Amino acid sequence: MAWVYLVLAGLMEIGWAMGLKQTQGFTRLWPSVLTIGAMAVSFWFLALALKALPIGTAYAIWTGIGAVGTAFFGIWLLGESANLGRLAGIALILSGIVALKLSD
Repeated sequence: MAWVYLVLAGLMEIGWAMGLKQTQGFTRLWPSVLTIGAMAVSFWFLALALKALPIGTAYAIWTGIGAVGTAFFGIWLLGESANLGRLAGIALILSGIVALKLSD
């Protein structure tokens, strides 16, 4: 169950990272409320996952899911660059996440 919590935490991290842009520096009320809520849920799931997983592995995977997911949605929804260097970086992060999961 710890891995499920960790994936949920990572997905919520994507949510709050994407929401952070919509807050416009926390000047918009509802995007700010939703973003802070997503942050809290993300940390809560991470804390649950840490009951059973090593901190180094869990934290790296949590941030990796967030980084890759946010980059993907930035490209897909916000029209951010999808150049070769950026895609290679995303692929490296993904390979690191897989390596950490397989080593645990």
